[in-house]
Amino acid sequence: MTIPSVAPVGDPQARMAALHSAHSSTLLNFLHALTGERHTAEDLLQETMIRTWRSIETVPDEYENARRWLFKVARRVTIDAFRMRQSRPIETHLLDYYVTHFSAADDTTETVVAVDSLLRAVHDLSESHKTVIAELYFAGRSTLETADRLGVPIGTVKSRAHYALRTLREAVTAPA
Repeated sequence: MTIPSVAPVGDPQARMAALHSAHSSTLLNFLHALTGERHTAEDLLQETMIRTWRSIETVPDEYENARRWLFKVARRVTIDAFRMRQSRPIETHLLDYYVTHFSAADDTTETVVAVDSLLRAVHDLSESHKTVIAELYFAGRSTLETADRLGVPIGTVKSRAHYALRTLREAVTAPA
């Protein structure tokens, strides 16, 4: 029994779509098992697919061979991310420092409640979200610089910043 090829070899976009459709859920489960974090696994899957797109002509045609190739890339992406974080640990304590030393001009009850809500919301953010907020807003780095520093795509930085800020905004503006 022969396994059909993934997609037409002459059409890179159709081939990439077929690869993603056929393998992304199992790759995500694999990456989630390796990292233990859903967001990190999603980021690594995105990077795996980016590397696949860049090398689409080298992906084997047969289903099982393509699957093995993708899992090898995903494993290498995970190793690269781990090594990058080990060699350059990100200091998120800056975020905690700035938030705890938040100076309010007035000590009204509303301000105290807002600061307390913000502190709790920052504490509840994932490490990846705290890191992006610290890099962008406290270290003053651009999204491109942050992406390079963290070793993630720029879209991931923007997404993490968006969701982190939304969480913080909701925590501060939520009725008590």
